Amino acid sequence: MKDYEEMGFAKLDTQRENRTGFPEVVFCEGKPDEYLVEIYKKLYSQDGKVFGTRASLHQYDIIKEVLPEAQYDEVSRILKVSGEVSDNGVGRNKQGTDETDRHYIVVCTGGTADIPVAEEAAQTAEYFGTKVERVYDVGVSGIHRVLSKEDVLRGADCVIAVAGMEGALASVIGGLVSNPVIAVPTSVGYGASFGGMSALLTMINSCANGITVVNIDNGYGAGYVATQISRLACSTN
Repeated sequence: MKDYEEMGFAKLDTQRENRTGFPEVVFCEGKPDEYLVEIYKKLYSQDGKVFGTRASLHQYDIIKEVLPEAQYDEVSRILKVSGEVSDNGVGRNKQGTDETDRHYIVVCTGGTADIPVAEEAAQTAEYFGTKVERVYDVGVSGIHRVLSKEDVLRGADCVIAVAGMEGALASVIGGLVSNPVIAVPTSVGYGASFGGMSALLTMINSCANGITVVNIDNGYGAGYVATQISRLACSTN
């Protein structure tokens, strides 16, 4: 039985949400205009919602012509057409219920320049139904700032640490909390940061326990995994 939609230039995974609890997400960057429009139209007609990452303002303009309810955030570059995300399994973190109000994740940044990647992570998690607390600009050059948020960090289901430069924020947080830490290296930094490689290597080589690392600037991947962790935390309470 075919469980995808054949479009010639794309094969939309229409059963992904049934299998994994998450619908297919569109990576917008690099897609020809006509392909992107047809993909958004098809997904919206089937699900009543579409979520896309790495979109441009031009792509927002062309999508808005066919789906006027489309929304675009210039910071995170997320292009979405919102709809009610269905519950596809135990542990769904629905905001606004007594059982799950105390469940949340934290998204931290080393600096303000890391916020675009952090917002991709935060808004991805929020789209999938996860409550997010933002703790921005708490890098190690003023370590008292992150220490002042220790209670918020420790209360979360998991923490996303987004940092460029040398990427030390994840190690600091990993030494403070018992919950999982998802480290996101960013391409922020001067020449010797090698477009995020320096932060990536620091995070991979961290001596702090409980840290996992996603790819450079991959806020979406971090937000996705954080949502999985939060859903599991909800289901075991």
